[in-house]
Amino acid sequence: MDPLYKPGTKSHAVLCYGWIGWPAQGTAFPETMRSFVTVPSEDWERDGFRLLEHRFTREEVRMTFSVKPQVSPVLFTTRVKGRLDHAMRKAGLVVDFSRKLAMVSIGENHRAEVEAYIEGQVGKELLADPAVREMLKDFTIVNPAVDLSQPTETSSGRYWYNLHVVLVTEGRWRNCERRWLAKIRDQSLRIAEKKGHGISRLSAMPDHVHIALCGNIERSPEEIALDFQNNLAYALGQFRVWQSSYYAGTFGEYDMNAVRKW
Repeated sequence: MDPLYKPGTKSHAVLCYGWIGWPAQGTAFPETMRSFVTVPSEDWERDGFRLLEHRFTREEVRMTFSVKPQVSPVLFTTRVKGRLDHAMRKAGLVVDFSRKLAMVSIGENHRAEVEAYIEGQVGKELLADPAVREMLKDFTIVNPAVDLSQPTETSSGRYWYNLHVVLVTEGRWRNCERRWLAKIRDQSLRIAEKKGHGISRLSAMPDHVHIALCGNIERSPEEIALDFQNNLAYALGQFRVWQSSYYAGTFGEYDMNAVRKW
């Protein structure tokens, strides 16, 4: 079946990934490496991300990038390391990186703030009928089994890949029926399980849905938003339930202010 929502959709995305690399065990980065940390900037921009901040010591390199929605954590970490290594070798500087690295999602808000915001959606809803407000509480998920403070671990490193995704109904059309909201809640959990995402918080509201999740590191923010847009639209009747655009934002244990202070 041809998907209703396709890649390249205009979206509101606020996405920052941090990259942390270390030297091979028992070694240290050479001091001369400092001048090469920013050299591949133009190459990275062609890959879909832009260097914002960086910090170099002989024990580690930390870099923070703004990224486009099409960039997955796996692509990002591979390209940052590959471009940096190539730039240094081209200049005659050979550096042995540790095989393990770290990728960290960063936003203007902390994890606890994002999760609390989604949990509190019902309280923000302006409804004349208190019974409807009470009913909406059934469609907020708080899932302690998914701890967004913990990374996804692989043989190549650790990934903190936390996303806040928001979908809004076409024309802000509202539906307060229990069956409708229950289908959004339950299908969202099924979609996440099928695609390899872990939902920590979810709030299905009459005209929008908020999701905080740990994403599958092989899938970009755009692909994750499309996972939910298309599969929910299919489950709800195979029509354009959602606006074409979406919101996707990264967040984590520390924010961009902390990065700037470092």
